[in-house]
Amino acid sequence: MKKFVVLYIATQSAQELMAESSPEAAQEGMKAWMQWADKAGEALVDLGTPLGAGKEVTSTGVSDTESTVGGYSVLQAEDMDGALALLEGHPHLMLPGASIRAYEALDMPGA
Repeated sequence: MKKFVVLYIATQSAQELMAESSPEAAQEGMKAWMQWADKAGEALVDLGTPLGAGKEVTSTGVSDTESTVGGYSVLQAEDMDGALALLEGHPHLMLPGASIRAYEALDMPGA
């Protein structure tokens, strides 16, 4: 099995989305996520978490970022098509302008 890192992209930060949600909407959102997690089953290695504000580190210093990455998950599947099938109907896609990016985690050379 291969591992895939899944990044949740949104037009608003996770912090903004959570601050604007009513408790009822937040509860419904978590219910949808848990239903997806149950559907993914053992293929969901790590549900992940929402991500807060970030920093960008370069060779010249550190700066604030306006990241559109709102969170992550880790999946396992035979191949990319299998990972993408797990993301069909994902609740993150209910957000306006939202998308999901999936990346295969490659083996470390010599590890």
